[in-house]
Parts: sequence; C-alpha cells; structure tokens
Amino acid sequence: MIRLNKFLAHAGIASRRKCDELIKQGLVTVNEKIIKELGVTIDEQKDVVTFNGKEIQFKERSVYLLLNKPAGVVSTVKDEFDRRTIMSFIDVPERIYPVGRLDFETIGVLLLTNDGELTNRLLHPRYKVEKIYRALIDKRVRLVDLYHLRKGVTLDGEKTLPCKINEIRVIDNQSFLEIKLRQGINRQIRRMFEVFGYEVEELERISIAGITAHGLNQGQWRYLSDKEISHLKNEVRYEDQE
Repeated sequence: MIRLNKFLAHAGIASRRKCDELIKQGLVTVNEKIIKELGVTIDEQKDVVTFNGKEIQFKERSVYLLLNKPAGVVSTVKDEFDRRTIMSFIDVPERIYPVGRLDFETIGVLLLTNDGELTNRLLHPRYKVEKIYRALIDKRVRLVDLYHLRKGVTLDGEKTLPCKINEIRVIDNQSFLEIKLRQGINRQIRRMFEVFGYEVEELERISIAGITAHGLNQGQWRYLSDKEISHLKNEVRYEDQE
C-alpha cells in the first residue's frame, strides 16, 4: 500500500505537494472514481490510477545511480538528432531519467533515477543543493572579475546567486578553477564567464551534494549506496514514508 500523492510523485508527475494540489483539483481518479481528499492510500498492484485521463503505471522499485558522463554525449534518454545519449552507457531494466543535465561537452557527475519526488527536490531552487565544478578557462582570470563572479552575474535579466569560485592553479597562463553553485541555470558556468570575456575550454562536475564519481572512469556508472541515497534525501528534507 502507498499514499496516492507518493504514487504520483514516484511516477514523475510532480512533487508530493504539487500532487496534492492536482488531487484537490479533481485531476486524479482511482478505479474510475475522482479523488479529491488527501491522504488516500491505494494498492499499487491492483488499483487503477489516472491523471488527466491517462493511466499511471506503478514503478515497482526506485533506482538511483550515478554516471561519470563523458564529453560528446547528450544528457537525455533519446535525441531527435540521433546523437549518442547517456543511456548508451547504462543497462538497467527500469526506466530512469537524468536529474538535470550536463551540456554536450561537459563531463562528470550525473545522477539518474525513477524517483520523481527526489528529482523534483534536487532540482528545486528552494533546496539550494550544492554542485561543485572544475573549469579551465582560456586565459588567466582577473581578481576583479572573480569578485564580480562570486557576487552574482545577470543572465536573462536575473542575477545569479552568490557562489564560491577559487583559482586552484595556473596552466600555461590559463586559470584552472573550482566553482561551487547552489542553482542550476542552463549552461550557467559557461555563460557567467562569457559575461567577462572568458571561454570555458574544459568543464567537469565533480560532485552533487557531496556525491562524487570517485573510482569511475568516464562512461562508467554505479548504483548509489543506501548511505548516499539517505544523504541526498536528507539534503532536500525528503522523508520516504508511506
């Protein structure tokens, strides 16, 4: 048995809170009966649940894994241009989806799961999940630019959140930096540096909420440990309760 809002969240419909709103709006049926009250428990093996008229299939097992994404791969399940996707590296029976994306040439930590609730929370700006990157830019970064980058940069009319950026070392007069972000705007790091006239030549995400790809070569993946799963859920205050 499982609560209806959790069933919907695990199916990737929305967060549990949003699913409660959808239920109250009369958009969910159980065995052809519209359900508007909250806290309803269903038998996920027998009851037929629909959302907006479409039957929702129960996911028997929540799966959590990490891929060390290589360059030249798109962070999607399918690609309309027939480019290689992250799924070409992963062999699991469950249907899983990436938690956010890394752009085509960016490498490093990418989480995948079929837990829609956890995905929504990890991506939601409310929880400010920390992501750490290493970047090599095309020249030496100026201290004044570092100052402004740390304070936030205006992208698409909005200022980014303050972040931590430190120069680790200099390689052939190019800065190698570590960047810690707590938001996830599309191509954020590359675009932030572009504002000040820098080009990011290499970019790697080395961790999400402290979860790293240590021991994995590019293109390799592994299941998250129970400890890592619990850690992620604690980071976003996700209590996995029936």
